[in-house]
Amino acid sequence: MATSVETLEFQAETRQLLHLVIHSIYSNKDIFLRELISNASDALDKLRLESLTDSGLSETDTADLHISLEVDKENRTLTVRDNGIGMTRDDLVELIGTIAKSGTAGLLEKIKESKDAATAESLIGQFGVGFYSAFMVADKVTLHTRRAGTESGTRWESDGAGAYTLQPAEGLPVGTSVTLHLKPADSEDGLADYLSEWKIRQIVKRYSDFIRWPIRMATERTDAEGETTREVDTLNSMKALWARPRAEVTQDEYDEFYQQISHDWTAPAETIHMRAEGTFEYEALLFIPAQAPFDLFSRETKRGVQLYVKRVFIMDDCEALMPDYLRFVKGVVDAHDLSLNVSREILQHDRQIQGVRRRLVKKVLGALKDMQSKDAERYAKVWDQFGRVLKEGLVEDPDNTEALLGLVSVASTHDPEKTTTLREYVERMKDGQDTVYYLTGETRAMVENSPHMEAFAAKGYEVLILTDPIDEVWADRVPEFAGHRLQSIAKGQVDLDESADGDQEADPEKARREEDFAALLAWLSTTLSEQVKQVRLSSRLTTSAACIVGESHDLTPTLEKMYRAMGQQVPPVKRTLELNPAHPLVTALRTAHDAGADDPALAEIAELVYGSALLAEGGDLPDPARFTRLLTDRLTRTL
Repeated sequence: MATSVETLEFQAETRQLLHLVIHSIYSNKDIFLRELISNASDALDKLRLESLTDSGLSETDTADLHISLEVDKENRTLTVRDNGIGMTRDDLVELIGTIAKSGTAGLLEKIKESKDAATAESLIGQFGVGFYSAFMVADKVTLHTRRAGTESGTRWESDGAGAYTLQPAEGLPVGTSVTLHLKPADSEDGLADYLSEWKIRQIVKRYSDFIRWPIRMATERTDAEGETTREVDTLNSMKALWARPRAEVTQDEYDEFYQQISHDWTAPAETIHMRAEGTFEYEALLFIPAQAPFDLFSRETKRGVQLYVKRVFIMDDCEALMPDYLRFVKGVVDAHDLSLNVSREILQHDRQIQGVRRRLVKKVLGALKDMQSKDAERYAKVWDQFGRVLKEGLVEDPDNTEALLGLVSVASTHDPEKTTTLREYVERMKDGQDTVYYLTGETRAMVENSPHMEAFAAKGYEVLILTDPIDEVWADRVPEFAGHRLQSIAKGQVDLDESADGDQEADPEKARREEDFAALLAWLSTTLSEQVKQVRLSSRLTTSAACIVGESHDLTPTLEKMYRAMGQQVPPVKRTLELNPAHPLVTALRTAHDAGADDPALAEIAELVYGSALLAEGGDLPDPARFTRLLTDRLTRTL
């Protein structure tokens, strides 16, 4: 009996769309094998599920479910075979032939009119066209399939150009086989690799290693005597640790997996194994490393965790699932379903993705918080490695500011060696103190020796010492912690004699000093008007003659330098010069001014006072040569 063959022609518009699918969507040809194996895995899952409700399926149909890969180098074919659910003729038309349905002209027109690539990708994503990635490497694809529970099968074939054929096929086993007739060896470089064992193993290991079904391939081995034997190897490990209950996984297994995905041969500091169920299901296995990679602060550093969908590898560094300040976190997220574009290489932004990201961030921060409270020594080592990066989150992630502030561990004047948390600082605050004081600088020594510290040290107030460049940014943006205001002691007016309720008690002595120095302060404000905003008496100095302070919302000098180093033009900020009325230099300057304000030497001394205050805080002199000359002249006259 003659076998009837149906030939279905592609419409002209469909040929254009198919060309787009084959040549424009996938960036890596290796992905064709991932797509075909994924389809085969889905078919095995469907058969297992259907066997639970369909008594017509025999035990033979569900025995030894697997995927096999077959290579024929002589005929240049690669076959992906499964003994899964299979398809009927109508299934083929519906599932694989969908792209050939009428009405695609309108959709293709929308793609052409799309203003950006993302829109085109979302439109293309309406098709399940992973199967057609085979035409990137094959000039003809032949598919044989028989659905479980039926007697006859179907043969589908196409060259991916003008048409495809359908015809009945007898004697087929249950399942589906897809045979790729690879393009001629000289058509494209590297296609011959897809017939080699090493290349197939490499692709399976990268993309399909954790699929639950065995992926088998017959291989040839030659012994020492030159005899060749044929063996069947399983190419994938099927060991998806994240899919197993935590109680069934040992820490050694976790450590081995971490080393495999991170290329870090030390054990991780913390392992996070989580499972989310409900409307959106996924598993995650995350690791906090024990030591920072050498490129942690490099602009080219890749960040993000590995993304899988149903155990199929999608991408290596999925930035959408992890913020930049957690770029050191390694691991895997395996979602049961995600909004991917047609090539599954680009993650579409939607509420599900954002929801997963929020939960992962909270889980990581929660794990760090638990480590901080339960194992302070281990946490101290982690903070030493990644504290600078975590503090970036105080600038980037306002939703988690409170959690991140709880993790901050910084130096303070309380202990010369150990760091402190903000919570510990608050617990040690003096009675009536409602402000958390801090000072930024390049080094601890520079901060400790700053004139701004004098009154705080004299009165026993603890001050946080912030020396990381990022501290200049986050400390200025975070208004408070646990209801206590954060204040830089180098900004604004500070009066440690202020009463607890904020009312400053009457101080006749202070009022008298203000009156005595009024003329000098006015003269200095005029003389140094190019350098400072104003000159006033200080309540924060005990031994130094002067210091320079900014207003509450002014940029710090260090932050100005950082912006200029990045090429940003920042207008110069004038700050306030504060004088210590009890210092001999200041009192002598007042006496000299009262005796003769027209003395030109007084203006030079004013410059020296300002320059000395600038140097004391680690600032840069506007004219170092002039300052040196004035200082040398003054010393010469003294000697």
